[in-house]
Amino acid sequence: MKKVKAIFALLMISTGTFAQSGTTAEAGLFDDPVLLFYITAGFLFVVALLVIAVALYMLQVLRYMAKDAAIARAKKLGIEYVEEPGWWTKFNLWVSDSVPVEKEETIMLDHNYDGIRELDNHLPPWWKWLLYGSIVWAVFYLIAYHVTNSLPLQTEEYNNEVAYAEEQVRKLKAENPGVVIDENTVILTTDAIALQDGKETFNNICASCHRVDGGGDIGPNLTDQYWIHGGSIQDVFKVVKNGVPNTNMVSWGGALSPEKMQNVSSYLLTLQGSNPPNAKAPEGDMYVPPAKKEVDSDTVKAQASL
Repeated sequence: MKKVKAIFALLMISTGTFAQSGTTAEAGLFDDPVLLFYITAGFLFVVALLVIAVALYMLQVLRYMAKDAAIARAKKLGIEYVEEPGWWTKFNLWVSDSVPVEKEETIMLDHNYDGIRELDNHLPPWWKWLLYGSIVWAVFYLIAYHVTNSLPLQTEEYNNEVAYAEEQVRKLKAENPGVVIDENTVILTTDAIALQDGKETFNNICASCHRVDGGGDIGPNLTDQYWIHGGSIQDVFKVVKNGVPNTNMVSWGGALSPEKMQNVSSYLLTLQGSNPPNAKAPEGDMYVPPAKKEVDSDTVKAQASL
């Protein structure tokens, strides 16, 4: 009996906890005003559709009742019942200016060709309205865009948008100047993310001439110590940016950002000494990095004491 009471108590506690958490979740869900707006709008939309459906159904019922009453009245008077065309039929006849089949003889032309006769049908009014509207619009367009120049043409509008975008970019760069990277300020980066970005750039645009491993194909070998235009980070950046005239090395300064050119130049220098198989023969002069200047120990001690 004690076990049964304990189990019942646990069930009551778990049920209460679940109900409390469910109530909290529902309360948090329905506290969102946007959700309540969408629920209310959806409900009103469904109600409106139902009202329209009921109204259309009632109109159809009334139409059939009126038709039955008209048929009964015609029989009572001993005349033939002729159904009057509906509003849609009248509207279609008015818009298309068409002639019913039973009245085509009134617009039959006198001449015929091998027994083939023609009907003197007019152009549909809606077509003529579009034509007249197009003519009026063309007159206003000519005056506004070509006579008074009060409105810009598409080319001028495009140029204005481009100029506005460039001005916004200039303001953004002025507010956030950042670091300017060029031939004088470029550095040999060792950041892993930057080198990975440089590797992707190298594989996408450089590997076609220098091979993925940098061993050289159309372009020179990039893994040895010999360089045609210098092997410093500044020299490599300059070649990537400006290219080499009369060679396959094109300028990438207009396609790559300065940061990407710094990254790919830094990655390129990491290939030094990798010695890939079937590498191209060395070209140019051996580049030896300049030795770092040694600082006098007395100077270091003097600076440390300050």
